[in-house]
Amino acid sequence: MKKPTVPQILPLVNKYYSRIGNGSGGNLHIVLDDGNVEDHHVLFCKKQCIEKNDVEGVLLSNLLLEMSKTQRKKIHKISG
Repeated sequence: MKKPTVPQILPLVNKYYSRIGNGSGGNLHIVLDDGNVEDHHVLFCKKQCIEKNDVEGVLLSNLLLEMSKTQRKKIHKISG
């Protein structure tokens, strides 16, 4: 399976940020805003998204988990 690219994911990240209450990255803030890009950070955020019924956050978490740490760092630098 081919990894998602930063240009493919960035519009989804921007849409996620634009949701009310997500100005600082919402349930994914430790990854998107703080730059913690390890798998366990994304998994922690995904768990929060599931608990809070944040469907878009779960989708974005799954996509981020398919990406490399380097790609996640780029997402953080561009969006955070």
